[in-house]
Amino acid sequence: KRLYSVYDYPMGLYIKGELPAEDRATAAVIGARNCTAYGRETADYMGRELAAAGVQVISGMALGIDGAGHEGALAGGGKTYAVLGCGVDQCYPRSNYELYESIPFHGGLISEYSLKTPPVPRNFPVRNRIISGLSDVILVIEAKEKSGTLITVDFALEQGKNVYAIPGNIDSKNAIGTNELIKQGAKLVTKPEEILEDFI
Repeated sequence: KRLYSVYDYPMGLYIKGELPAEDRATAAVIGARNCTAYGRETADYMGRELAAAGVQVISGMALGIDGAGHEGALAGGGKTYAVLGCGVDQCYPRSNYELYESIPFHGGLISEYSLKTPPVPRNFPVRNRIISGLSDVILVIEAKEKSGTLITVDFALEQGKNVYAIPGNIDSKNAIGTNELIKQGAKLVTKPEEILEDFI
């Protein structure tokens, strides 16, 4: 039902595992693929704390922030869901194979693309509308000035979702996007409680 608010919502979904529960709080944890060590640690921490508090964590299983958010959610004993830009029978990137194997037992792999669909570049910006559509809120941890992360934010704003951002160093390319989001009105977040309080 969450996806009915998405423009051009998918006609169907392929699932390996399960779909997020409709009646539970859900947060997307997204950000740069080429993240810093600080960004990875922050994503892991936020994913872990949100999951431990019962929040479902959604991301795209990409390198960097996405993968770290999933790993944190699993470590927190919660549910996590990966929206893929390929078929659910395809692991991309291959370096996240352990996540690919673990997530279906603690959430689900989700795709609008049929089995055997390869991870071609054009699929990833499109799938971002599903990441935001399934989520109540969006947390951005590191984003460059122009990135796929900001495409997800645009979808989220169209869907009326709250956007949160972790501030970054002013001399970091990976913080240009997040700091700009804060200037434009995204809620600055420094601890998970600031997100959790909005679910109460």
